[in-house]
Amino acid sequence: MVREIAKADGSIGQLLGYHYLWNWAARLVGTREQWEQVEADAARNQWFFGGAVNPRDNDVVVRDEGDSITFTGHKSFSTGSKVSDVTVLEGVFEGTDRHVFAIVPSDSEGLTFHDDWDNIGQRLTESGSVTLDGVRVPWAAAAGYVDKEFQPRVYNTLNVPTIQLVFVAFYLGIAAGALETAAVYTRAKSRSWLHGGFDAAVDEPHVIDTYGDLTAKLWAAEALADTVAAEGQRLHEDPDAVTEQARGEFEVRVAAVKARATDVALEVTSRIFEVTGARSTASAEGLDRFWRNVRTHTLHDPVAYKRREVGRHVLTAELPEPTWYS
Repeated sequence: MVREIAKADGSIGQLLGYHYLWNWAARLVGTREQWEQVEADAARNQWFFGGAVNPRDNDVVVRDEGDSITFTGHKSFSTGSKVSDVTVLEGVFEGTDRHVFAIVPSDSEGLTFHDDWDNIGQRLTESGSVTLDGVRVPWAAAAGYVDKEFQPRVYNTLNVPTIQLVFVAFYLGIAAGALETAAVYTRAKSRSWLHGGFDAAVDEPHVIDTYGDLTAKLWAAEALADTVAAEGQRLHEDPDAVTEQARGEFEVRVAAVKARATDVALEVTSRIFEVTGARSTASAEGLDRFWRNVRTHTLHDPVAYKRREVGRHVLTAELPEPTWYS
């Protein structure tokens, strides 16, 4: 679904993908009682989810206030912030290394979203910064905590491979949208080269070859994405059975498809101009939006480190250590 929506608008595809991810956050780290309550409330109230979780910033400080906890800090990015009903917060208990997630209403006191997202792509994702000033949450909403103690599972570490698959979905959706839009333009508007000897652009060998090449690469990446997603689904169907080995092998597979999706999406959204022609660069056509959207989000984390995860596993059987990016 994310891939299909992203064909038309990469920003909306990202918002939908992040919504699915954050809707799942309670199930990722929460107790059964917590995630059943969150999912029931979300369905009943038709919540749209946003998240204020950015590992590159300083940790949000969480304080134990007795019956409640408070979140204080700042995050540079909060996708979906101003259009969300609820927001996922994450922080670290003061003086410890214990992390905690909680879901709060987006209009909570102390939660301020700043209208400062002004990037070249993904412009409608509302990914501006957010300030947390003593946002209060009852202890019962601290995901995965029972009597103020966290109940760990290996399943808790699936957040990174899962969100990376969300990225893959809207990267490939944007690429597919670019290719479809370019093909419509080529058929209707592109002019054949005056020295090429062909009456129509669709008959030019280099145009035919480029569309064939880009389509084959996109289809291959989509097939890999579908296969890896199916592998992940099997892990989600039995969370308590997820082992460190299974998690690590899955992350390697996700790293591989993330790398391919990044390369393919950047190539497709750039090379479509080779087969649409100079006039297709007119602002009114808007073909640049596909490249701008992919280029902006693919900088989320260096794809070279994804390839390294795959290479290290092939050469030494090393499994990626769970971090905020692996």
